[in-house]
Amino acid sequence: MAKLYFNYAAMNAGKSTTLLQASFNYRERGMDTIEFTAKIDDRVEKGVIASRIGLSKEAHVFDDITDLFDIIKRESAGMTAVCVFLDEAQFLKGDQVMQLAQAVDELNIPVICYGLRTDFMGELFEGSARLLAVADEIRELKTICKCGRKATMNLRIDADGTAVTSGEKIEIGGNDRYIPLCRKHFYEAFKG
Repeated sequence: MAKLYFNYAAMNAGKSTTLLQASFNYRERGMDTIEFTAKIDDRVEKGVIASRIGLSKEAHVFDDITDLFDIIKRESAGMTAVCVFLDEAQFLKGDQVMQLAQAVDELNIPVICYGLRTDFMGELFEGSARLLAVADEIRELKTICKCGRKATMNLRIDADGTAVTSGEKIEIGGNDRYIPLCRKHFYEAFKG
């Protein structure tokens, strides 16, 4: 039976790497996959899921108005043993999460989402909040803080490495803009 999965973590936990490996495993066994990534994420190039260790794969892009169920239904027609993989799930809208759930429930296609749980202020993203509410299985991928404890927070930093404590909820960046930290070190840096 198909399920909706949400794999979440702080920055630099290997979410995209894990997604790409899982997708490869399906394809290696002769199964079809459909991949999605956020249009807003242009760190490498639009329409490409890329990991920091050099793996990449072309993907459909989604933005706030993309009908994911429609694309999955259309793309999966004629495919066998399909699995959907979605990177940057935090950028989903709540109704798009429900479209993914609809693909699971009506088309019997497993959907595996990867993304951040919280933003740089420690607040849930809309897509992540909805996935936490409706996903059949929720898994945390782990990375570590500078102190060696589990990192659960994403500290936004400026060019000098100083914590950024205000600004737009969404700002695309990698190691140059975000540091994964445990809660203790996040709030110490955040309160400065």
